Amino acid sequence: MYIMTLIFIISMLIPTIVFSLSLLLYMRTNKDRHKMSPFECGFDPNSCARIPFSTRFFLLAIIFIVFDIEVVLLMPMPIIMNSTMSFHYIMIFCFFLFILLLGLIHEWNEGSINWLS
Repeated sequence: MYIMTLIFIISMLIPTIVFSLSLLLYMRTNKDRHKMSPFECGFDPNSCARIPFSTRFFLLAIIFIVFDIEVVLLMPMPIIMNSTMSFHYIMIFCFFLFILLLGLIHEWNEGSINWLS
């Protein structure tokens, strides 16, 4: 019973100390105009809000996310193939790689992954 009470006191004391320290450090900060202004992605919020956004950058980011998820889905394939060398798993793996390759060729021919143009 004594140990449970001690654990409860410690579990309440540590967050209280951390919270108090964070409040103490927060009160010490110097609030000036630059620290109080919102900052997001390097855009200055005090200027025109309708800054043109690069759609090529957005498209490239979306393509990266799609291919990244596909690579994550490919990661367990060698382990599955090592444990069970089934023809069914090999065909699924080859089909998935074929779809991934078709997507890469399509994006390359479309010029979406060309950095220079």
